[in-house]
Amino acid sequence: MRGLGLKLALLRIAMMLCVCKATSTLHPLILVPGSGGNQLEARLTTGYKPSGLFCGRFYPISKDKEGWFRLWFDPSVLLAPFTKCFNQRMMLYYDPDLDDYCNAPGVETRVPEFGSTNSLLYLNPNLKSLTAYMAPLVKFLEGIGYVSGETMFGAPYDFRYGLAAEGHPSHVGSKFLQDLKDLIEKASASNGGKPVILLSHSLGGLYVLQLLNRNPPSWRRRFIRHFIALSAPWGGTVQEMLTFASGSSFGVPLVDPLLVRGEQRSSQSNLWLMPSPKLFGPGKALVITPNKAYSAHDIPEFLKDIGYPEGVIPYISRILPMTEALAAPNVGLTCIFGTGVNTPETLLYGKAGFNKQPEAVYGDGDGTVNLESLSALESLWVFEKNQPLKVIRLSGISHTSILEVRAALDAIIAEISSINSKAQAEVSFE
Repeated sequence: MRGLGLKLALLRIAMMLCVCKATSTLHPLILVPGSGGNQLEARLTTGYKPSGLFCGRFYPISKDKEGWFRLWFDPSVLLAPFTKCFNQRMMLYYDPDLDDYCNAPGVETRVPEFGSTNSLLYLNPNLKSLTAYMAPLVKFLEGIGYVSGETMFGAPYDFRYGLAAEGHPSHVGSKFLQDLKDLIEKASASNGGKPVILLSHSLGGLYVLQLLNRNPPSWRRRFIRHFIALSAPWGGTVQEMLTFASGSSFGVPLVDPLLVRGEQRSSQSNLWLMPSPKLFGPGKALVITPNKAYSAHDIPEFLKDIGYPEGVIPYISRILPMTEALAAPNVGLTCIFGTGVNTPETLLYGKAGFNKQPEAVYGDGDGTVNLESLSALESLWVFEKNQPLKVIRLSGISHTSILEVRAALDAIIAEISSINSKAQAEVSFE
């Protein structure tokens, strides 16, 4: 019996060594979520002025000892009185004197657990079955040897904020880029100096591209192994014009889109996701009303006509120059996205105006982002000889199901495994 016990012990040790050896071949991986893809917390100060009876500082009742509570996602947003509270607390304000965005008065916000994948798994851990986000993807990554906190990390951020063109401040967004850069360097250092694989979803891809292009080539060569962008809206989306004009409930039946339209319009990142004139030509009408048609080249006029003139200056000065400069970072990049899903291509408004949801003419895309935007880099970078670019199309996969459908997850895992295997082969060859 002792001999058998010894053999089992030696077998366990051998298996552990094999696992360690396999894990050591993995490049560290950092997950960057899309808009709404991680938890947000808030705290109300004495400067907070509630918009209604139900929105006092007593709500919600559940808070930690320092007054922090979950702002996103909280299911009470589905109930009309509390939807108004949510709208007020999520609102951003553009300060023309500072040329930057800030929270609503009396509202402090924070992003929990930066560096960890925890806040990316579920938008509300008490409602796992309803709010799963990156949980299926993380489970698949763990299946090939990735370990959270060791070889796999998360980079959540305040997705309401965005970035701005050179010469314009963007305090919150710029801090996130610095935090992400620091995380990349730490992840590399804790994994023997291996460069990092960045895996983004949706809006996260725009942030990652900006990070790469705002750092020198020497830094990219040292710290970035590869960039995988899932469902990235490189040139924005027509859906965003609907959000600004009429509000969007994103298919949630109990939410009145007009109650959240103010908050959605105020979001700096939503302005960043407007369809880019670089991709959507002046002859392509994206919004049609009885009196006027708007293309991506008419967005300033569109913002005025829907009753949001305060968005014009930030759009023209901060957003437009940034969307027109989709420079190639000369880092290996794989774009993975869905196709063949009905996606709003043109919005048709009637005499009732922008307070009514429009009819839509549909085209190709992933249900949220138009194919012109998803595939933009293929045409924009066609002459970029130093930019490795691979595109993987997944028929019938939607913008969010890319993170949960088996076929999509298999494709993502296969690409990551290929990158790791290629890197290991290069090391062995050396």
